[in-house]
Amino acid sequence: MMRPALGNLAAVLTILLLSDSALASDDAVVGAKLVELRGCVTCHGKDGNGTDPTYPTLAGQYASYLEYSMKSYQDGTRKHELMKGYVKDLTDAEIKTLARYFSKQQSNLHDLRGVE
Repeated sequence: MMRPALGNLAAVLTILLLSDSALASDDAVVGAKLVELRGCVTCHGKDGNGTDPTYPTLAGQYASYLEYSMKSYQDGTRKHELMKGYVKDLTDAEIKTLARYFSKQQSNLHDLRGVE
């Protein structure tokens, strides 16, 4: 697993220490940067619509569900060694930001309405 450069990570973490209202306006920028720095892009793509169907689509999912899932991987409630490795060092603020970011992305998922 590739780890982000400490200098870049420190800059992102500084941004994350801002108030929630400041973060809300920068969710897209901070979220996109975290997706790159924390390696989410490897499996889930930049916008949460990965190109490999092996990995779940995160785009458009509920932020609360994504946050719950990441925390469940961290504490071992959900078992997935690869995900546990990626989320183990995420802070609560990073989890919240990633969840909000992915929830706001346009999803390539569709339902079966209109299919006969």
